[in-house]
Amino acid sequence: MSNATQDNHRGTKNNGVSDTEFGRSVESQAQIADAEILASATDPGEVLNVYRLEPVAPPDDFRWDNARSHGSIYVAARTAGDARIVAAGHEGDFLETASLPGEDVTTRHASAFRDEKAYTVIEVAHALSGLHRGPVADKAISEGPASDGDILR
Repeated sequence: MSNATQDNHRGTKNNGVSDTEFGRSVESQAQIADAEILASATDPGEVLNVYRLEPVAPPDDFRWDNARSHGSIYVAARTAGDARIVAAGHEGDFLETASLPGEDVTTRHASAFRDEKAYTVIEVAHALSGLHRGPVADKAISEGPASDGDILR
């Protein structure tokens, strides 16, 4: 039972509703920042690999109903499994989704990058130093003799 009241006039706000917006609280912002740090943490001198995450599910596959395809992306990570976690950690969240205060608004646990039937992981560079875990933006690193001429983004 709730103590909230409403006077049943159209447009009148229920007094049990706060003015806060989902994902905008200090606590939510701190959780999002912490998750991003965990997805990007790199030890000093750590040697990382570069992976390409490539969508493999057809465009009309049901997997894209809940998570849109981001196309091919490149990440620096420790392992192929870590590449999935890093990619999911850097994916945008749906903060506009209404949820209860006890629920989280993150989509990291449901990211398409974590689904092996939606994305495959391909190692394109091995044992590189000077990289940080996360999306690769250095255009100087290339796959070599790839026929489609992809460059790490």
